[in-house]
Amino acid sequence: MEEPKLIKVVGAAIIKDGKVLCAQRGAGKSLAGYWEFPGGKIEAGETPQQALQREIEEELLCEIDIDKKVCTSDYLYDFGNVQLTTFLCHLIEGMPRLTEHECIEWVEPSQMPRLRWAPVDHDAVTRISGMAF
Repeated sequence: MEEPKLIKVVGAAIIKDGKVLCAQRGAGKSLAGYWEFPGGKIEAGETPQQALQREIEEELLCEIDIDKKVCTSDYLYDFGNVQLTTFLCHLIEGMPRLTEHECIEWVEPSQMPRLRWAPVDHDAVTRISGMAF
């Protein structure tokens, strides 16, 4: 049996006014309806931070400052093994706008676990929900 495909992705826990930006995956995508941190795949030759900066500019049409890494977690889905590295980020320019997601919401960290998160995001959600910003 062959190894499942490794998919390296990055996620941004964008913080503003003490709340964290959470994004709901749109219909027609894998894991539609689940919540995630915005971000995406790391392309060849990119650092995780470069990938995150690019993805947020493309997906949310705003600019972020990448702060510290929260964690890296793996989850084996039927389409491959997703390795997610989540970073705390701060909004520096623009307001996030919907281009890919069903909806985005600013959520108090303690309220984050109430959302239905994609499995690979659980570790980061658990860690961030205990933080104060």
